[in-house]
Amino acid sequence: MRVIRGVMRLMLDLDRAPLAEFSIKGGRRIDVMAMAADGELWAIEVKSSREDYRTDRKWREYRAFCDRFFFAVGPAFPLDILPEGEGLIVADGFHGEVLRPAAHAALAPARRRALLLRFARTAALRAARLDDPLRSGL
Repeated sequence: MRVIRGVMRLMLDLDRAPLAEFSIKGGRRIDVMAMAADGELWAIEVKSSREDYRTDRKWREYRAFCDRFFFAVGPAFPLDILPEGEGLIVADGFHGEVLRPAAHAALAPARRRALLLRFARTAALRAARLDDPLRSGL
């Protein structure tokens, strides 16, 4: 959770609207999805340990749901095990930093539209739940 908090703060500083645990097609969840003002989407997969990285290969599927893909890890994470072709963020409970930019691979227009609608609906429902805790089943 500390890495996610730092990533969320970094995204806000970079003028990107972040959502944690963003659901995509197929029941998968991206740890943090962040949207820029122009609609560009960044998917950020948090890895907590060497074992977490080695046993989890679903992250490869996330590239099809974003314009840029990043790994986010804590300061003590062994960076040498992460693939060099992906973006890299190092974060703690207070902030984060992009150490390596992610390559840009533009989404197809239809997929972008679907993701932007899902992003907006997810954000609106979360805001409504915060405004009215008795309606948490929204």
